[in-house]
Amino acid sequence: MAAGPAVLGSAMDLILEYADYYALDALYPATLHRDDIYRQVASISGVTLVGGYLLYLLGAELAYEFLFDKELMNHPKFMKNQIRSEILASMKSIPVMVLLALPWFLADVRGYSKTYPEFGKHGYWFEVQTVVTFIVFSDMLIYWLHRWLHHPFIYATLHKPHHKWIICSPFASHAFHPMDGYIQSLPYHFYIMLFLIHRGLFLVLFVAVNFWTISIHDGCYLSQNKIVNGAMHHSVHHELFVYNYGQYFTFWDRLCGSYREPPTTGYSVPKAKKA
Repeated sequence: MAAGPAVLGSAMDLILEYADYYALDALYPATLHRDDIYRQVASISGVTLVGGYLLYLLGAELAYEFLFDKELMNHPKFMKNQIRSEILASMKSIPVMVLLALPWFLADVRGYSKTYPEFGKHGYWFEVQTVVTFIVFSDMLIYWLHRWLHHPFIYATLHKPHHKWIICSPFASHAFHPMDGYIQSLPYHFYIMLFLIHRGLFLVLFVAVNFWTISIHDGCYLSQNKIVNGAMHHSVHHELFVYNYGQYFTFWDRLCGSYREPPTTGYSVPKAKKA
């Protein structure tokens, strides 16, 4: 196996190690070393693009097949050919989001993040605390970024395309304006630049975040939990726009007066047609 990149503690480096060994080393000329910045740019772009598509398509398809309530497709606000439109919007947006996030991933590989390779280096209790702080930190920032995206000067351009889907399917989860999706991903990049976190743990959390994003759009109302901001709460946000901005929890919505209790059906029940 060829020598690894110069920085071995980064989260993205963990992915590149496997990608280089099993595929990429054979594609690049021998003179282009793994720690070459141009090779890293190309590798990160390709890996994150493929990974982004796989996470979205696999996660959304599984949620659609096994969790999504197909009866929601009969709701009058569910648009004709909506799922196809959601998928097309996502497939167009993901490559742009990859390019926007590239500087952060490159900075990680070049050694500017605080990720480290040895699990338990700071104690196993620290690893548990890291999960909690990651969730709390990102939940707080995403709440405020999400509210900012609803500002009248911002909403129409950046966030309204996502609110086109009033009654969502899991395929709406990544159907953003690319700048919208990028902005809401910033807390995850900020975290590894500010706080220590094990590189593998960060990758697990990053993947989990993507699946969580799918889950809050899947219309699977498992419970009316008053703490967790699940699909039921997020359905209120898509239908009424100005409530339930939270990502994981309802804390910030409750604190800032933007919380709205969801109905037991999640979305409003369509009025019966007159005979």
